[in-house]
Amino acid sequence: MTFQHGLSGLNAASTNLDVIGNNIANANTAGFKQSIAQFSDIFANSMEGTDTAQVGIGSKISAIAQQFGQGTITPTSNPLDIAINGQGFFRMSDNGTVSYSRNGQFHVDDSGYIVDASGANLTGFLADENGDIKASGVPANLKFSTSDLAPKATTTFDLGFNLDARKTAITTAFNATNPKTYNSTTSGTVVDSLGNSHVLSLFFQKSNTAANTWTAFATVDGKVDASGTPIGVTIGGSPSQSMVFDGDGVLQNITTPLTLNIDFSLINPALGATTPQAVSLDMTTATQYGSDFGVNAITQDGYTSGRMSGFTISAEGVILGNYSSGQTKTLGQIVLANFVNPQGLVPIGDGHWAETPGSGEPLVGPPKTGNLGVLQSNAIEDSNVDLTAELVKLIQAQRMYQASAKQIETQDQIIQTITQI
Repeated sequence: MTFQHGLSGLNAASTNLDVIGNNIANANTAGFKQSIAQFSDIFANSMEGTDTAQVGIGSKISAIAQQFGQGTITPTSNPLDIAINGQGFFRMSDNGTVSYSRNGQFHVDDSGYIVDASGANLTGFLADENGDIKASGVPANLKFSTSDLAPKATTTFDLGFNLDARKTAITTAFNATNPKTYNSTTSGTVVDSLGNSHVLSLFFQKSNTAANTWTAFATVDGKVDASGTPIGVTIGGSPSQSMVFDGDGVLQNITTPLTLNIDFSLINPALGATTPQAVSLDMTTATQYGSDFGVNAITQDGYTSGRMSGFTISAEGVILGNYSSGQTKTLGQIVLANFVNPQGLVPIGDGHWAETPGSGEPLVGPPKTGNLGVLQSNAIEDSNVDLTAELVKLIQAQRMYQASAKQIETQDQIIQTITQI
């Protein structure tokens, strides 16, 4: 029986060396999870019941257990390097075959899909044209759209400002080309339906006939007739808009946004016939104090077309595209999967695991929900192999192998001595 002890020890030690060697070989593999060899003893079956004096017949490797502890997270310069901090796996698809990975070293292929080094697609929930994510159903392969972001025509223009109550009233008719016919002016940008930017200028003239009263005029791209009268734009249905303030400098007669109507076909005939564009002009916060003219707020909601110039990935896995027009758009959301028993997963190479009956069904959802971890872009999760500890295990495994070999050698010598008697 002693040969059996030594042979079983050699087999177990050899497997243990393989496990340790594999851990050491993958010490620099991103997302790699180390394994440990679990030993158990072997006893012969007895037909006569339990024998408390029975000697075992060696050892065996009962299991090779994967250790899914967190690896160190290392920053990188690639936004598509994504680390998982916490539980969960990336859900990958290779022509419909689903696998799971902790290696977040991704790149974009020639079709715009997010893939790993083996070519498997990263999956998640896609966003619609409005950038809304429907986080349900079967996750799809995530892809960066190569199309331009469509322009959006300006529909609102909000302006907050103060008119200087100390200014002298003007008696001459307004002329946009003559600075002596208005007290103050400011300008901003509006966008037409084709994505062209235009300059909207507002002019303010203090009345010489009514106290605390001003008249507002507007031009687009400076388009005026020979007398300096604006062309193609009206305020509240009129060429100009009266603004009346009380004795405390608070605007009285405008309590809701006005309609700024712009006919771009008159401003730029090269654009062709276009429907006049209605813009909600909000000047309700305007004041008239004894201080210099100043604009304290100016916003509008239009933007030109743009191409994607970059992207960011949030801790929740939301991919946000950044466009040359200064806009952002949600493109999709990465999903994670977790298992009741991750040790039941079977490794299939390339840093991937496949589910088995022992692992249970995958629990799929967005990061930072349930027991799923969070994501960190511009970072990778290192292997969780402790190289120093593995080298110590390697020495111990080597000694175990040598001891088992010595046991066989000793038993052989004993048999030879017995044979010679």
